[in-house]
Amino acid sequence: MFKKLFGKKDEPIKTIKLLAPITGKAVELNEVPDPVFSEKMMGDGLAIEPSDGVVVSPVDGEIMQVFPTKHAVGIRARNGAEILIHIGLETVSLEGEGFETHVKQGDQVKAGDKLVTFDMGIISEKAKSTITPIIITNTDQASSLEKLTEGNVERGSTPILEVTFE
Repeated sequence: MFKKLFGKKDEPIKTIKLLAPITGKAVELNEVPDPVFSEKMMGDGLAIEPSDGVVVSPVDGEIMQVFPTKHAVGIRARNGAEILIHIGLETVSLEGEGFETHVKQGDQVKAGDKLVTFDMGIISEKAKSTITPIIITNTDQASSLEKLTEGNVERGSTPILEVTFE
């Protein structure tokens, strides 16, 4: 455990890179048609227009929360970043229809581990949008947040955000 929590010379991990949790097209939060996300009320980050229905962990960390409706997952990264992956808009009203979770609260995950799968057809038909915001909910505690990409991203391999906590 000690070695996992510390970087070189026993320094606490301060900076992490988040990998794309979903394959698709990365867009700025201001393009998300929901003010909670576009106005950064929950924190900063970016969103992805998904091209498939598989969501993986963007970081090594711990599952903080799996929403009962299966449409969102919260993860705490090793540097303290709290990450919300919110699949689609107004998907809470589906009450879990079209979603399958593969993790539970308290699980330790590695970047690339499968978190949620969802049916693109059901979400496209019954929700407002499939766009998936990826938010650092404790952005106010971060010393820096940098967006690393735009355009097409590949689940589990494209770095999308870099966040530092001092």
